[in-house]
Amino acid sequence: MAELTLEEIKTFVQVAHFDLAKVQELLEADPRLLNVINPDFDESALGAASHVGRRDIAQYLLDKGAPLTIYTAAMMGMKDQVQRFLQDDSAQAQVKGAHGFTNLFHAALSGDVEIAQMLYDAGSTDGLGSALHAAIWQGHEPMLKWLLEHGADVQTQNYQGKTPLDAATEQQNTAMVTLLKAHGAN
Repeated sequence: MAELTLEEIKTFVQVAHFDLAKVQELLEADPRLLNVINPDFDESALGAASHVGRRDIAQYLLDKGAPLTIYTAAMMGMKDQVQRFLQDDSAQAQVKGAHGFTNLFHAALSGDVEIAQMLYDAGSTDGLGSALHAAIWQGHEPMLKWLLEHGADVQTQNYQGKTPLDAATEQQNTAMVTLLKAHGAN
């Protein structure tokens, strides 16, 4: 069987951001794709699914044998697994996923405040501002509140140059807008 091409690798990792059916089709056709890394971003398909909160794709890849990471466990709301990662190696609190997204960003995607607190207590304090955007994107108000209470910068811009207040306003989430304003967003 021929080596996988860079294009095949990039395509598989790219579709893992958004298209479960295509991931299933490609992986069925060539199981070697499961754990490939797109060298442009040092990103696996599981990492791609994780940083965009695609639990369905992540679960499919895990079911097929992709190795669980702490940031995937955080995004999936797997408290016990996150705790195990931290107990086995406390440095796991600082591990970052694809594109440098922090564990707190992934926890914010899940909305699980207990996981965020576990990670924070273990020393994961980077990325509070970007985690605000994840919480807003997913509509997790309790997570947003927790992040603000732990010092998240309300002026942190996302990749589109938007502040958390901009993002919450666009989503017409008045509760989040009010919460952000109460913490100094303008």
